[in-house]
Amino acid sequence: MLYQVITRDGSTMSKSEPARSTRMRRDRHHHKKKDGYGGNRKSKSKKEEEEIAGLREKLAAMSDPDSSTSAITSFSQLPLSSSTLRGLSDCSFSSPTEIQLESLPFSLRGRDVLGAAKTGSGKTLAFIVPLLERLFSLHWSRLDGLGALVITPTRELAYQIFEQLRKVGRHHDLSAGLVIGGKDLHFESSRLSHCNVVVCTPGRLLQHMDENPQFDASSLRVLVLDEADRCLEMGFAQQMNAILEQLPREERQTLLFSATQTRSVRDLARVGMREPVFVSVHEHASRAAPDELSEHYMVCDLEQKLDLLWSFVKSHRRKKILVFLQSCKQVRYYCDLFRRLRAPTQVAALYGTLNQLRRMAIYREFCEAGSGVLMATDLAGRGLDFPTVDWVVQLDCPEDWKAYNHRVGRTARNHANGQALLMLLPSEEQAMLKQLRIHKFSLERIE
Repeated sequence: MLYQVITRDGSTMSKSEPARSTRMRRDRHHHKKKDGYGGNRKSKSKKEEEEIAGLREKLAAMSDPDSSTSAITSFSQLPLSSSTLRGLSDCSFSSPTEIQLESLPFSLRGRDVLGAAKTGSGKTLAFIVPLLERLFSLHWSRLDGLGALVITPTRELAYQIFEQLRKVGRHHDLSAGLVIGGKDLHFESSRLSHCNVVVCTPGRLLQHMDENPQFDASSLRVLVLDEADRCLEMGFAQQMNAILEQLPREERQTLLFSATQTRSVRDLARVGMREPVFVSVHEHASRAAPDELSEHYMVCDLEQKLDLLWSFVKSHRRKKILVFLQSCKQVRYYCDLFRRLRAPTQVAALYGTLNQLRRMAIYREFCEAGSGVLMATDLAGRGLDFPTVDWVVQLDCPEDWKAYNHRVGRTARNHANGQALLMLLPSEEQAMLKQLRIHKFSLERIE
């Protein structure tokens, strides 16, 4: 578990430095008394009350039917606290994306939101901002316990969300924890009761609910499901049902975000959403994929796939390539084979049976690399933001159009250009292409 305190000065608290963390808190307290910032608690509370009152007035004005968000070009024009605006500025976020602009007026007012948008369109920030604002408006402190819960299907995605939350929320006086499998459960248990925001995967969260007496979600105010359709699918259904039964529904705001959003009435009832607002900024777009993405496909026999991939890697040695395969054994085999053949670029593998620390190291290394090949299962298919990926190659046919959509979404993110290549067997061509074209994907055949 990563446990860090999001403080106004950006300092952190971790397992390896408990003494230093205590000293930092004491020094900050002394510093606040010395310079007057926080020394007079009444004046600080009064200032916060005035800021919150001003934000509520702006939110009320936004709820006016005659008001429009089309004129908003920067986050500073939205009713956001100064702490959140400073965090956004520190991360160089100046202008809201379409999904943020459409969803924030509802989520900031406490409405339940179903958000759907193309991959790479900024959905993570669309739920981090209202999460921070809700806790700020409630004067949430470290003594108030768990206020917000973010659930996501994979560990890597949970880590990515946690990092963005830590950066954007660094000026808020809140604590945040990352709860994923592969870590020390006892250490997590001792720290979890101090977390105001928890980012987690379903399995690990349920384990704490069942085994950790210190875990208390009775004060929860915000529930977020990222990649919501995947969280509510059959693979996670039993775990999610058990989790949702133990979470309070009164006074709770629920936010669901995904590139392929669920609209099932049964799913929404399970999550406990009340009169949700559906925000889909790209629902009527001519293409389901980003406009900057070029989509291609090839038809080949099974025995030709390895030769084609080898030729492709050799001719794109200076590019950053993400290759999707069907199983963990397949990923490991292809990676070992390319290394033995002395591939002309760096080759790595990312799959579920790897040790958690190794998985995180591989993820970080590929993010920082300028070129190379990462072979992966669908573990890397959802939500992960790998910077500057040039090509997404799907050596095996995806299960359906949703899997295809999430895979190709690892490139052409944030208005950058990207390329995608799908390799199909002759027996797969007709059915797969028909399904993709029905859902507005336009693939060009290459030989």
